[in-house]
Amino acid sequence: MSAHHRSWWALVALLLAGILSTGNAAAETPVKFTLDSRFDGPSGLFLLPLDKGFYKTEGLDVSIDTATDSLESIHRVASGGYDMALGDINLLIKLRDASPIPVKAVFVLYNRPPYAVIGRKSRGITTPKDLEGKTLGAPTTDTAFAEWPIFVQANKIDAAKVTLENVSLPVRDPMLAAGQIDAITGSTLSSYIDLKDKGVPVEDIAVLLMADYGVTLYGEAILVNSKFAAEHPDAVSGFLRAFMKGLKEAVRQPSIAVEPVLKRNSTARKNIELERLTMAIKENIVTPEVKTNGYGNIDEDRFARAIDQIALAHKFKSGKPKSGDIFDPSFLPPTTGRKVN
Repeated sequence: MSAHHRSWWALVALLLAGILSTGNAAAETPVKFTLDSRFDGPSGLFLLPLDKGFYKTEGLDVSIDTATDSLESIHRVASGGYDMALGDINLLIKLRDASPIPVKAVFVLYNRPPYAVIGRKSRGITTPKDLEGKTLGAPTTDTAFAEWPIFVQANKIDAAKVTLENVSLPVRDPMLAAGQIDAITGSTLSSYIDLKDKGVPVEDIAVLLMADYGVTLYGEAILVNSKFAAEHPDAVSGFLRAFMKGLKEAVRQPSIAVEPVLKRNSTARKNIELERLTMAIKENIVTPEVKTNGYGNIDEDRFARAIDQIALAHKFKSGKPKSGDIFDPSFLPPTTGRKVN
């Protein structure tokens, strides 16, 4: 073969390679994903598979954005502006009851939610009943405060004896640290760590994790827009497979999972975010139920009890929902792939 012909065939091969690579890029399904917070320790569970190319391996072009809270992330998915999200499953249940929104949960991340009442032992708080006669700082928009009526009933607290002070989220932790209130509702992943960071002695912090005191609710879940799920079922399944791979790596080595967070959040400190992620894994994600049944799914009986508890704080307009109205397990990886190891 002449040099001219060799160079011609080389050019053809290059053109074909270019066409094939363009085809592969075009085949990637875009997935707009929103968190329900800023980039913090637990965000690493989603950012790690992004930076390691796990989503890309599944043929997905994933983008991940921050949000103010679960209300914002759920509304983003409901509007179709985002395809998938992290959001509080109990808030989703209430929003779906208020008006039909095309959003379902497909993977429960927090098997036990981080909702808590956090008090100061020096102000007499060590048990739920100790809240009687005390002042509780409770932001009305706080997801933990939304479950206060459940916590009250489960622990036979006389709510009339608790003074509720509506404090804004930015001043909640500082007010408790300064001793202006006796306890707060909040998340262990934020308030507990923030209080320690503000110099409150660990031995003076009383953490009443609601899940330890009779509250059977699930917590944060991966949500999907129903239209997107119907049109791109393989993308939803692929996202969960990639996420599952990243989750297992993060559980084994949390210090690696916080690196993508530090890369994106210049104000984040590694020791704080690592503690936040480690606490989430230990307290909320790898629970006894998850060790038995694997990541991501729900227990039908427990979910039914959770709905009954939500009814204590929320009057359902159209009857109590069934688990299938809220949670779709069909996109989950096989049970063997979801086992804790």
